[in-house]
Amino acid sequence: MWLDKGRMKMINQLLLPHSFEIVSLRTTDEIVKAIKTMVVRGAPAIGATAAYGMALGVANASKKNFDRQVTVTAKKIKAARPTAYDLFHGVDFILSSIAKAKPEQKKKLALKAADAYANASADACKKIGEYGSRLIKNGYRIATHCNAGWIACVDWGTALSPIYFAKRQNKDIFVWVDETRPRLQGAKLTSWELLNEGVAHAVIADNALGHYMRRGEVDMMIVGADRIAANGDFANKIGTYEKAVLAKENNIPFYVAAPESTFDLKCRSGSQIIIEEREESEVHFVGQYRITPKGAHARNPAFDVTPAKYVTGFITPKGIIKPKAIAKTFRK
Repeated sequence: MWLDKGRMKMINQLLLPHSFEIVSLRTTDEIVKAIKTMVVRGAPAIGATAAYGMALGVANASKKNFDRQVTVTAKKIKAARPTAYDLFHGVDFILSSIAKAKPEQKKKLALKAADAYANASADACKKIGEYGSRLIKNGYRIATHCNAGWIACVDWGTALSPIYFAKRQNKDIFVWVDETRPRLQGAKLTSWELLNEGVAHAVIADNALGHYMRRGEVDMMIVGADRIAANGDFANKIGTYEKAVLAKENNIPFYVAAPESTFDLKCRSGSQIIIEEREESEVHFVGQYRITPKGAHARNPAFDVTPAKYVTGFITPKGIIKPKAIAKTFRK
């Protein structure tokens, strides 16, 4: 994603893997809609999008009631999706970057800050890959859930970044890709990324991973995160919790890869994380085809919370850390 002549450009993730399209967004409202409808998704990608959305909001604000317009823009963006902390982090980064500037400087400074935020996010994900690849041995079979690759970030990814580094180190690796119902981010996006990176993998049904774990065909699991509490509890795509429990039961290391922008130290535990519940139509339909009986109802939580006790370690730009070390490592 990038800013070009006052327009934000990004990949339309809704069309992948069968079509590749760059969308062009001019206003904050268009950016908020893109976040809500998941044209853009993935915590770091949402964070960078939020930063650019704020920058455009500042740039388009009129002199009259300038501060009020900026405040309204921030509220709109923060309301787009409630769980991913990177979104809030991106908005607050822009607000703090322009807070002490003179009014006439704020527009240019906001755009500069958004670029800095995106570049820092890409650098953080690269470091995650460098540290995480050290955990991957030659011949490893790695499981992941949802999509936490380069299209979910500015570049490199979180959970997939160590895998990409390991591939570049000529390690022989294989990835189990959960399909990730109901929106199928694993089947559509992770598989597409891995094909482009030349990484051997297999897409499996969400309820198949335990089978391969019990048979000893999984050596480690790496997932991303949307919000990590100070005690190490974390929210990620729905289905992550059960995978973590299965990993512990089968003595499989379970790692969470995330940049600093995903750690919410103000959130004491997972019980304080707001879980987004999306429209039930996402469960009823696969594409244009309904798979449930008409009249049936569905529930559609987008995320779940995994307790810290199931986490072997967090792969971060500052190295591999244990849940108990979060506050000390990322204290402001």
